[in-house]
Amino acid sequence: MDEFGLIARYFAPLAKDAGALRLKDDAAFISPRPGFDLVVTTDQIAADTDFFPHDPPATVAKKALRVNLSDLAAKGAAPEYYLLNLALPSLREEWLADFAAGLGEDQREFGISLLGGDTSATEGPLSISITAFGFVPQGKMVKRSGAKVGDAVYVTGTIGDSAGGLAIFQREKHQLSDTQRDYLTRRYQVPEPPVAFGARSLCDLAHASIDVSDGLIADLGHLAEASKVGIELDATAIPRSEALRAFWGDGADAILRAATAGDDYQIAFTAPPGLRGPFTRIGQVQAGEGVGLIFEGKQIALPRPGYRHF
Repeated sequence: MDEFGLIARYFAPLAKDAGALRLKDDAAFISPRPGFDLVVTTDQIAADTDFFPHDPPATVAKKALRVNLSDLAAKGAAPEYYLLNLALPSLREEWLADFAAGLGEDQREFGISLLGGDTSATEGPLSISITAFGFVPQGKMVKRSGAKVGDAVYVTGTIGDSAGGLAIFQREKHQLSDTQRDYLTRRYQVPEPPVAFGARSLCDLAHASIDVSDGLIADLGHLAEASKVGIELDATAIPRSEALRAFWGDGADAILRAATAGDDYQIAFTAPPGLRGPFTRIGQVQAGEGVGLIFEGKQIALPRPGYRHF
């Protein structure tokens, strides 16, 4: 099957918005939405770096899409559209069918539609690049740069689960139950970004926000730098799942490992103290710079705050 047949069979059915023109043109269009700003983000994932070549195609598709939805959620934007670029080392229709099915499931779950993209062959690893578009009420996108001294620091979900799943795939020894093991490996393969919370609530709560992709401490460091403040975190308050705690324990080293591993795709944000919701208070904003981690009253050294791409 050539490129055009591939697009017609597997991806045109995902292009449901009129602006996609059934993927039969060189470009698509997005109609303006009065009272809203358009938010754009892009991310790429590649085999052997962000997923294993043998991972199920549907989970690869969902991870590629959801890492972008995480960025939109952290800006307070509701997802609407995405562009998809595929660099394929081989053309296997069964793989593409399952990949497209995974995208279709997430389109239905998150109310998002394919606008277009590109496919090409590569001699390198399988690479997937997605650009996602969302809308946020005009002037209300939550930036990294709005944190205020006296704010509390909050994070959604749990931290470190994806890293735990990766460690299992890399054959780190454990005594987990099947349920605990499967929970962690699933979190590595398919992130669970808080899309609904980001789109519905974040703009009304947060002064500053960032998605947690390179590690909680590293990403909060980016937020602190942009806001010209310091952040102090309570290590024991960082939420970790029962499965991860059973795997790595509750000591300072285990918490630091979770907080620096990355691939969480949750939202860390600053807002006034005393808030309640689907998030956990983990620290405070103060004068100064950088991020400090306190465990049982003592500062923990941070030799590596998070994942580095290079």
